[in-house]
Amino acid sequence: MAVAGLPVERWTLPTGARVSLVQSPAIPMVDVRLDFDAGSRRDPAPQAGLAQGVALMLAKGVAARGDAPALDENQLGEAWADLGASLDAQVEPDRLSLTLRSLTEPDLLARAAALAARQIAEPAFDPAVWARERARYSADLREAATRPATVTDQQFMPAIYGRHPYGQFPTPETLARIEAADLRAAHARGFAPCHARISIVGALDRPAAERLVQQLLARLDARSCPSLPELPAVEPLTAAREIAVPFGSAQAHVRVGQPGIARSDPDYFPLLVGNYILGGGGFVSRLMEEVRQKRGLSYSVYSDFQPLRQSGPFVIGLQTRPDQAAQAVGVVRQVVADFVAKGPTAEELEAAQRALIAGFPLRIDSNRKLLDNIAAMAWYDLPADYLDTWTERVQAVTLEQIRSAVVRVLKPQAMVTVVVGGTER
Repeated sequence: MAVAGLPVERWTLPTGARVSLVQSPAIPMVDVRLDFDAGSRRDPAPQAGLAQGVALMLAKGVAARGDAPALDENQLGEAWADLGASLDAQVEPDRLSLTLRSLTEPDLLARAAALAARQIAEPAFDPAVWARERARYSADLREAATRPATVTDQQFMPAIYGRHPYGQFPTPETLARIEAADLRAAHARGFAPCHARISIVGALDRPAAERLVQQLLARLDARSCPSLPELPAVEPLTAAREIAVPFGSAQAHVRVGQPGIARSDPDYFPLLVGNYILGGGGFVSRLMEEVRQKRGLSYSVYSDFQPLRQSGPFVIGLQTRPDQAAQAVGVVRQVVADFVAKGPTAEELEAAQRALIAGFPLRIDSNRKLLDNIAAMAWYDLPADYLDTWTERVQAVTLEQIRSAVVRVLKPQAMVTVVVGGTER
């Protein structure tokens, strides 16, 4: 199946790792993303921040093994600089991802892959280095807690998720419970090839891509496939909840929302189009029209579904003057209630479809953006022709599909409202 004229090739290794490849020969470069089921949803609640700690320490040195000497963080950084390549780690709720970028000149790519393989499989997890990085991380968290946006998110996510890991946030207290041995154990559990998804976009054919993947995974224990525990279900909210946090800020920060949908939800496309109309379409959205254009209550307001393997958050966000927070919240609630009760108009649907389809090329206009899409397709088990059929599926959305999906998913009477810095209501 073609993706922007380039086929997506998929295969599964004997270890269980799944590989996706898009050949992009325009420039002699390759981008590779390795996704492991080691995201923050796997953090024990008392050790929230464990996955982020693992990702952080991957760049802080590798251990000696065989003839390969240990490398500290400075030596590791110099080695990547000499190669003109990079390996970056990031943590999301569902996955821990490593992204390699390198030129495809064979000797250079082989050396980059060898270095990446060591960093992936043999991080040093030096206790002294972790103690230093943990102190820095804790200081960053304390500083972030002085910002109203951070406080808003830290109130909102636990309120909509309860005890589910999607609602967890690291704190200096949870970091204090994490030792280097905990990082090492989390790495051993999460970095199993059988749970990996590898996505490649670049100037490599399949044989070269197969060699690259073998190199990248060569130092991981292919015989080990630890079972990962099932996570609790995301429980729907049953009643509205309001949280007001006094805060000395010039603007009140507002979040309204609830658990939304999993990426596998069959109504993904109706809700994508519907949300564009509600609050995802910038100045043409209903929320922007009612909150900003008609009443001047906020410079910007948005709504967003963030689908995950389980029900990701549905979020409405804005900032407003503290004395206007109650009015702004009231308008948001009314707009959502009206949208759920009546759905969009035919004119709104047509305009949203045109805008989304016109903007589609911007989603895949670079190798890195294309890689992100290919990796999401692999991680969420989407079909290989997903990008080929994206515009068709957007165009096929009907008013009735949006109305049905919105009524099923959005519950205006049972949403969480968080206002940080607003006046009491």
